[in-house]
Amino acid sequence: MTKRFRALGAAVAVTAALTLAAPSAFAEVEPGGWTSYSPSFSEQERGCGQISGLTFQLTCSTGSGDQRAERRYATYSSGSRQFEGYFKITSMSGGTRISLKQTFNESAAGPFFMLAVESGGRLYRVGAGTVANGATVGTTVRVNTVHVVGSTHKTYINGSLKQTISSPGGSFYDKFGSYRTDSGKGPITVQWSGVNFWRK
Repeated sequence: MTKRFRALGAAVAVTAALTLAAPSAFAEVEPGGWTSYSPSFSEQERGCGQISGLTFQLTCSTGSGDQRAERRYATYSSGSRQFEGYFKITSMSGGTRISLKQTFNESAAGPFFMLAVESGGRLYRVGAGTVANGATVGTTVRVNTVHVVGSTHKTYINGSLKQTISSPGGSFYDKFGSYRTDSGKGPITVQWSGVNFWRK
């Protein structure tokens, strides 16, 4: 084999390895026609809630009051919106029934969709049933929500569609972090990563 062909073969091998190692630039579910965007956000720390970067903590075991550490994103009122994020619960000793992701209905002054976790790792929609299992301490879980205002709201866990519900019209916004539900308590530490938004 000539030096030229050996060099060409090595270059192809390197290119193939890099292609396999590189993550997809478009990890969203329901691909096709989405445009990436970066909505503005504010941070909410109340009660024993603490935020450090993308780490959200409830440091107390209080079973009452407003205990939250969340990011609240900009309001939208039309079209299709997709949220994607990865969370890992790093500590939940004694904590349970904590909301991790919300789609908030600003028009109705209340949460339209709340994805919460119990101490055993069950993910559920607050006020409804189980969405998925396996959100145990130390496990990374991917969450996608696809919201078509006035039509549907879909929840995907690790890329698999788990729930579809009807959506009214109105104004909505996304939130994620850690938030004590009415029946929940801390402590909990949640690390989020890979947060992306798309619209069409």
